[in-house]
Amino acid sequence: MTLLRINATKHGLERHNSTAPLLPCLRQHLQRQPPTRPVVIMTHGFRFAPGAGADCPHNHILSLNKHPIHPKALSWPCALGLTTDSAAPGLGIAFGWPALGSLWQAHTQAKQAGMMLAALITQIHALTPQRPIHLMGHSLGARVILTALPHAPTGSVHRLLLLAPAEYQSTTRAALTSPAGRQAEAFMITSGENALFDVALERLIAPPCAKDRVIGLSAPDLPNLTTLRLDCPATLAALAKCDLRIAPRQKGICHWSVYLRPGVFDLYRALLWHPQHPTLAALRLPVKSHSPAFRPRVPAFQPLSLFRKAPS
Repeated sequence: MTLLRINATKHGLERHNSTAPLLPCLRQHLQRQPPTRPVVIMTHGFRFAPGAGADCPHNHILSLNKHPIHPKALSWPCALGLTTDSAAPGLGIAFGWPALGSLWQAHTQAKQAGMMLAALITQIHALTPQRPIHLMGHSLGARVILTALPHAPTGSVHRLLLLAPAEYQSTTRAALTSPAGRQAEAFMITSGENALFDVALERLIAPPCAKDRVIGLSAPDLPNLTTLRLDCPATLAALAKCDLRIAPRQKGICHWSVYLRPGVFDLYRALLWHPQHPTLAALRLPVKSHSPAFRPRVPAFQPLSLFRKAPS
């Protein structure tokens, strides 16, 4: 098995649907992989909780089933190629955490889950210090990742994929300038399809400091953060030159296009399994000419319904 399912619980880190100790299982999974083959930890956002039936992430986007329980879900592990032991390019870890309840409750839980994610990264790095660790999270899952980063060992985390991240500039800057963060490459993947959700987050969740902005609306200028806007023709053209062809924008509003858009997982596989293709420099150039700082005009909305799980 090339996917290990781990949850952040009130008792700490636990295997999903298992009472067996985590550390021996983690060690066994790592020993099955060549020491330089990466670990990719994937985590979800709002409206999921391990063991919650149709709302369990391990039955949805973190499932190994190519056709998860929800008809519009897409299995991240399958899309990344984590389907067979022999052909898998690395070890996948599906990281679940309690994100049901209100948006405010999930926002708080994300911070707590981030501390447990840091503990997991620390364990992996202690067992195989030379192994690259990559992190991939959607929406509040990106908050989990950015919370974990300042508490992770220096040199442990190599790449971050932040999909439509639900986080503020100050938290992002603190994470990416921490000892572990400075040595990591972060990619923020977003689109105008998500702008309404970014605006809603700014209205509903108080910023950590005055004049702070959600990074999907105004990304911090950091040397190790690359913004890839999937609604930017220059970005799509640059990716196409790297033989990464992503479909153009298909919806006006969609929080899930960053993993449902045809072609995006070709990009994610390249970033995670083949870190030299595409290069950071090749992707950074067109983004600079397309400023991510904007404040779109949006109609009146029902904010809580915006963050439902089912793709639009």
